This record gives sequence, structure tokens and C-alpha cells, in this order.
Amino acid sequence: MTFSVRLPSIPELPEAADVNDTEGCIQCQMGSKLVLFITGHCHWMCDYCPLSENRREIDFMYANERRVEIGDWDAVIEEARAMNATGAGITGGDPVMARDRVLEACRILKAEFGSGFHLHMYTSIPFKVEWAAEFAEAGLDEIRFHFLDLKSDKYVDTMAACVESGMLTGVEIPCEPDKSHELMTLLETLRGMSVQFLNLNELEITVGNHDNMEVRGFNLSDEITAGAAGSAELAVRMRDRVMAAQIGAPDPEDGVIREPYPYHLKFCTATYKDSGQLRRRFLRRGEHTIAPHEILTEDGTLVFGAIDCEPEDALDWIEEINQETGLPRRFMLYDEDNRRIELPLSMAEELIDAIDAPIALVEVHPTHERLEMTVVYLGESDEE
Repeated sequence: MTFSVRLPSIPELPEAADVNDTEGCIQCQMGSKLVLFITGHCHWMCDYCPLSENRREIDFMYANERRVEIGDWDAVIEEARAMNATGAGITGGDPVMARDRVLEACRILKAEFGSGFHLHMYTSIPFKVEWAAEFAEAGLDEIRFHFLDLKSDKYVDTMAACVESGMLTGVEIPCEPDKSHELMTLLETLRGMSVQFLNLNELEITVGNHDNMEVRGFNLSDEITAGAAGSAELAVRMRDRVMAAQIGAPDPEDGVIREPYPYHLKFCTATYKDSGQLRRRFLRRGEHTIAPHEILTEDGTLVFGAIDCEPEDALDWIEEINQETGLPRRFMLYDEDNRRIELPLSMAEELIDAIDAPIALVEVHPTHERLEMTVVYLGESDEE
């Protein structure tokens, strides 16, 4: 009996890194950035915040999908090693509300992985100018500011201090489709600020913000992605304006030839975040944690066979399978939590008629918790 694993909905990544993208963006696109959720606390209540209720306004940490206790840096390092991380993106909530924790994280990660381990952070707080040097000295390489209500005035001094300290400094905001005038105006406002890059994210409609987005009249752009209708189109208009100015061409929209903008603009789609960055991170973690009996799929999931088995029978069954089939013991693992023997799927298929116990195909995410995606009991369709 042969089971085929579903193919990814988007077999190739829809975008490649641009030569002018920041190092933080390039590593995210490689899937090599650890996502360090430093705190769920935030000063603000943005109606488009995508955080789910189990993370919003709660003070705890996650390393990727793994919840870790505050200050448990060993667990953070373990997760970084499990995916062979080349850097970390520090996010929240708002990380600056846990400033001392951010500084500690930067120092520890740089000490553990070296100065080349790239660290970037997101914040919406125009913090004290003297803090910029502290972040830089701790090892923060790149900082991204989220302008609340698209108002830039209160961030001028803080961003200038960040550039002065040596951190790559920019702005990262969602592209709200009903803020076309404000966002186009922002392109010009940023000319007079210490800004080295502008990242536009397609506005996403999630479980955490669905009700608010419905109130604002936003709908999904299609049935495949979580992007809000009109967000991508506005971001492309903004990107086209910046690109036209860069080469001295007339703006596609109004025909005006503008001076080149002194910063790089990147647009990141909702599809890319899900089918590109996240999948690549899963693939990377799977490659570094895969067990001998598992198969890594193109979706970044792990597939294997499983035989339901009580703990007291596990050793005898493993020994018997080894003797009867020649399958090396290292290709079998007993999962006490799920009360099953894990083994290669091909062997599980061969044992369907030989063992009087439920045998299944199991598919899990390669995360610390190994979240189950699929369990299909083999042979059941033949018995019907």
C-alpha cells in the first residue's frame, strides 16, 4: 500500500531576495532567522495587530513556536541550534517594553554564536536617544520602527541616534489600503529622516484582528492568502514610484520625475511570509532534527509510520520487528506520550497484515512540540 504526501500549494518561492534588501530580510527569506518573541506586552492597541489572544498582552517568551520561560536562555539557544540559525529577529508585543531582557538576549546570543549572528528588532516606541547606543553595544545590528498612526515626528531623534550608533535603521509598516494618501505622503516625509530602508508588509487578516478588519470594510484579496484586498496593489504603486525615481523615469501613476529616494523599499506579501519564510524555516529545522525513520516533505513536515503499542510491550515489539525484518533498532523509536512505535513508513506498510495493532501514517511539523498535521490509519480502506 502506498500513500502519497500532498505537494505544497506553491512549489517555488514566489520572490527572491533583492541585492539591496537588509541582512535581516535576506536571512528571513532563507528561513535561517530564529523568531524570538520577547514579550506580549505592548503600549498600543493597533486594530490590525495580528497576534492571537494567547500571546497578546501576556508577558512570556517564545523561541519560534516553542514557549520558553522568561530568562531560560538555554532553551532559546537549543532552539537556535535545532534550526542552525544564522541570526534572530526580536519581536513581540513591543520588545522595548522588556528592554533589559532584549539587552540580555543580544549579549547572550552574540556570546554564544559569535559577532556574525545577525540580530534585528521591531519596535513602535520612540525610546530615549541614549538607549540606541546601549542596544548597539549589546549587539543589535538592525532596528525597524513601526510608526503609530503613520506619524513620524516623534521618531526623528530616536532614529537619528540609532543610525549614529551604527545600527541599520528603517521603518516597517503594514500597507493599509485605506491609507493611500498618507502612505504616499510618507514616502516624501522619509526623505528628511535618518531612514535606510522602508519595508511594506501586505496587511493580513488573521484570527486576532478579523473583527476589526471587518469593521474597516476589509476583505481577503483571494481564498489562498490572508492578505487584505487592495493592500498589495497599494504597496506595488509605492514600490513603482521609488523604483522609477531610482532610474530617473516618470512615475507610472502621475508622470512626475522625482529625485531618487535615499532608502530602499521592499514589499513583503502575505503569501511569501507563509509559503516562503515559514516553510523555509520549517524545512531548515527539519533538516537538522530529522530522525532516521522520518521523511522530510517539500512542505517542511516530517512523515513516518507508527504502530500503536503499550509501554510494557514496546521493547519486545521492537526486538521482534528487528529480528523478523532486519530493520535496525536505530530506525525505531518509542513515543511514550503517544504510546506508539515510530518507524519508516515503508516498513509500516509492510507490517499491516503481520501485526495485530493499528498502524498509521503520521505527519508532524518539525517544531519542538511536533504538532500533528495528519494521522491516517493504514489498511482501513481495504477492510471496508
